[in-house]
Amino acid sequence: MKIRTIKELLNAEVICGDDLLDNDVYSACGSDMMSDVLAYVKDQAVLLTGLVNSQVIRTAEMMDMVCIVFVRSKHPTDEMVELAKESSMAVLTTDMRLYEACGKLYVNGLVGNGRKL
Repeated sequence: MKIRTIKELLNAEVICGDDLLDNDVYSACGSDMMSDVLAYVKDQAVLLTGLVNSQVIRTAEMMDMVCIVFVRSKHPTDEMVELAKESSMAVLTTDMRLYEACGKLYVNGLVGNGRKL
């Protein structure tokens, strides 16, 4: 799935990474607990979260994620946006809740752990 498709499915706003919208992603996860992301997530390309702090960007970078979607109309700080740009990461925001956003991506073919529907 292209990041552009994620943007469209979630009716999301692109905060940074417009040039990355045509990149493919193959899996996603949703969590507000970065310790769970570090402990349990493997091969995830997109992180959906409502947590807004710089640890989200750093965690996503450590896990080689290429896109972060902030849910519930959350917006990253300028510092977070700069960190994401330095890591060549797309950052989006949507007004959907985490459950709804993950579900919408899942039923449209974006699954966890790289499995395909």
